Amino acid sequence: MSPRPDNLPAVRGAATASADVLPEVRAVGLPRVTAGFDEVERLDRVTHLSVHGSMPSGMTESELIDLAELMVLRGKGGAGFPFHKKLTAVADSVRRSGVRPVVVVNGAEGEPACRKDAVILRRAPHLMLDGALLAAEVMGASQLVVAVTRDTNEASIRDAMAERGLGDRRGKALRARIVRMPERFVSGESSSIISAANGGAPLPPGRKVSASEAGVDGAPTLFSNTETFTQLAIGARLGAIRYGSTGVAGEPGTAMLTVSGSVPRQVVVETPTGVPMSYILQMCGAGVGQGVLVGGYHGGWIDPSVASMVTIARESLEAHKATLGAGALLPLDPGLCPLGESLKVAQWLAGETAGQCGPCKLGLPAMAALLGDVLNGGGQAALEELRKVAMGVKGRGVCKHPDGSMRFVLSSISAFTDDLAAHVLGGGCGRPVKGVLPLLGSEGPSGRGGSGSTNQRLVVDWTLCKGHGLCAGILPEIVRLDRNGYPDIAGTQVPAHLTGQAQRAVRRCPALALRVEEGGRR
Repeated sequence: MSPRPDNLPAVRGAATASADVLPEVRAVGLPRVTAGFDEVERLDRVTHLSVHGSMPSGMTESELIDLAELMVLRGKGGAGFPFHKKLTAVADSVRRSGVRPVVVVNGAEGEPACRKDAVILRRAPHLMLDGALLAAEVMGASQLVVAVTRDTNEASIRDAMAERGLGDRRGKALRARIVRMPERFVSGESSSIISAANGGAPLPPGRKVSASEAGVDGAPTLFSNTETFTQLAIGARLGAIRYGSTGVAGEPGTAMLTVSGSVPRQVVVETPTGVPMSYILQMCGAGVGQGVLVGGYHGGWIDPSVASMVTIARESLEAHKATLGAGALLPLDPGLCPLGESLKVAQWLAGETAGQCGPCKLGLPAMAALLGDVLNGGGQAALEELRKVAMGVKGRGVCKHPDGSMRFVLSSISAFTDDLAAHVLGGGCGRPVKGVLPLLGSEGPSGRGGSGSTNQRLVVDWTLCKGHGLCAGILPEIVRLDRNGYPDIAGTQVPAHLTGQAQRAVRRCPALALRVEEGGRR
C-alpha cells in the first residue's frame, strides 16, 4: 500500500464513529491475539478452542513467574511494569498474610484513542479469560474480577463466563464477577477499580496502597489489563521460546495498537514488535504528517523525522523520550492546527477529572484555559504562566491523571515550536481545527467532552457583566478573573461534578450576566 499523501485532507471518520462500533482490525504477519477474526465476528468457547487449542495444565507458581519473565511480558495498559514482578509481589504477600489473592482484569478502557482492549473483550473474550484463570489457578485466587465499561463489553464477558460455568455463587472455589465502571478516563486507574470492586465509589481514593499488598477485600491483588492477560495465554500455549520467535529480542511477541487521528478510520492493528511505525501508519492510510501522538492522551508528540525511523518497540521509542503507553498512535495531518487540536484534548482531559483534588479540579482547567490564551495571542506571559501551572500539578494528584495531562500539554507546546511562535507572536498559524483526535462524548467520540463532562458551557453576556467576580469565587475550576476583574471563562465544558456549582454561580450573579447553555460554543 502506498503512503497517504501528506496533503490529503483528514477524514473525520476516526473521530466520529460510535463508541459501540468496533474498529476495523488488521494484522501484520501471522495473527496471534486476532487469530480467527477473519472467520468469525466473535470467538465463542467452541470456536476459541478450535483456533487456539487447550491451555496447558499443572503449571506451578515458579513456572508461571519464569514464563512471564522469559516472555519479557510487561503491563499493556500504559505503565509497562514487568508482569513477573507483579506475580512475585503478590505471591510474597500471600505467603506473609496467609490470605488467598484476587485477580483483577482491567478492561475499563476510558480513552477513546485506545480501543484494543474493547476488541479483545468483544471478539476474543476467552483468550483474556484463559490468561486470567491461569494466574488465578496457579496463585490459588479466591476471586476473579473483570472491570468493564459499556453494555456490549459487559455482555460479551458475561456470555463467556456463562460458557465456562463461572459465577459469583457462594461455595465456588473461584468466584468470578464483573464490575461495571463509568465510561470516563479515570475509570482505568487501578485504585478506581479496586474501590468499585469493594463497593465504593469508582474513583481513586486518597490513600495509596499497593494492590499486591491489599486490594480487593483487603487481599493481595494481581492487577493488570486485558491485553496483558491475553498475551499471557498466548505465551502459556506457545512457551517462551516459540513466543519469542516473532518480534525483537528484548520485547518479543506482538503488540496491539489503536491508530486514529488523521486516518480515514480508526483501526486496531496486531503487529510483531520491531516493525517500523511508518509502516503501521502507511497500512492504515496515513503518513507521519506533522507529528504523531504516541501513547494516547497521557503520552507525547514525536516529530515526523523521529516517527519515520522509530519502531514499535520500547527501546526504540524511549531513545527519543517517547513511550507506547496503552498502544495508541495518532498522526496529525499537516493541514491542521496542531495546537488547536491539542487544546480540544486538554479541555476534554480537564472535564474527565474525578473532581477530588486541587491539581485536577483547579490545575487542569487552568492549564486548558492558559493553552487557549496562548493560542489566542496571549503572548510570552501566557506561555510562561502555562508552564508554571503545568509544573504545579506534577506529582500532586490523587491519581496519575494530572501528571499525564501535564505531560500531554507540555509535549504539545514543545513539539510544535513554529506553530507556537505563530500563535504567541502573531495572529496564529492560519490552519483550521477539525477535531480529528477522538474525544468520547455523550454522542460518541465527537470532540464534545467526555462522560465526565456535560454538554453545557458557561456563557457571559458582556453587555450586562459588571465584573463583580462572584462567579470566580463559586466556580474557580472554570472561571478566572482577568487583570481588570472580569471573568475569563476557561472554555471547557462543565464537568458533571460541577453542574450544581455552575448553576449556583448563575443564580448568584448580581448582574444576571452569566448563564449555562447546552452545546454552547466558545
